[in-house]
Amino acid sequence: MNDNIKVIVEKVRIEGNGVIILTGPSGCGKGEIGSALCKFLSLPKERHLSMGSILRQTIINAEKDEKFKTALSEKYNISDSISIFDMENNKNEIITKAEKHKATIKSSLSLKDNFISQFHWLKYCVKNGLLIPDEWTIKIINAMLENSSEFHKGIFILDGYPRTVTAAEELLNSLNTLNIPVIKVLHLFITKEEMKIRALNRNRMDDTLDCLERRYQFYIEKVQPSIDYMKKRLGTDKISLIDAHQPIINQNNKIDIKASINQVVLSVMETLGLPKFLFDLQEF
Repeated sequence: MNDNIKVIVEKVRIEGNGVIILTGPSGCGKGEIGSALCKFLSLPKERHLSMGSILRQTIINAEKDEKFKTALSEKYNISDSISIFDMENNKNEIITKAEKHKATIKSSLSLKDNFISQFHWLKYCVKNGLLIPDEWTIKIINAMLENSSEFHKGIFILDGYPRTVTAAEELLNSLNTLNIPVIKVLHLFITKEEMKIRALNRNRMDDTLDCLERRYQFYIEKVQPSIDYMKKRLGTDKISLIDAHQPIINQNNKIDIKASINQVVLSVMETLGLPKFLFDLQEF
């Protein structure tokens, strides 16, 4: 190419069908990478699904769509008519956890009586950032995929799920039933020390050293086996290990966070098989 000519690509748009799965340890930047990936590929932000966004959308859908709420109750056993304290329909650990919050659930959700349903508990957990029982997350993901036709075509990103072998099995079975192919599983990897440094710099109350140790151990014991399971089911060519720690140092000798995220996204783009000439972008 003539040295006086420069090709500038201002926007990349992709077409296709399927899901890109982002997984890895806590603090590896799944959310940031997913958002940047959507921007780079010109995907609407609604097609970047994190567990948090799925849970929030489930609450919205159930409250505005009676048919969806009925399906959530009858097919997925998260009911607005069954008490969260009903021992026949809830596991002991769920009841015990709900008991600890019983005094604040009513005021938090502005309930008019003392009846607290399974759906109320789900809504309370989502509103207050509490962990959802694993068996519920599987049901909610299935409900979202089966009842959201917009994800049956086009490309979307699933961020931070699955996190266990059981969840991976259920997810792949659901995707297969709905004819939604897995484009790629992107395993974003950082070391435990890198995770701690990132977490402690963001100053969240739950980012104590003990909590971080438990999260990384959860990754080793639960998340990593789920990735191995997907590799066995999908084949090794569908799983890509991405170094999520690619720091770019600025002129002040500090890490340029945005540039560092972009660098990881470029690695993702290459893994997805996009032409290298697209990587020479000033910003995305």
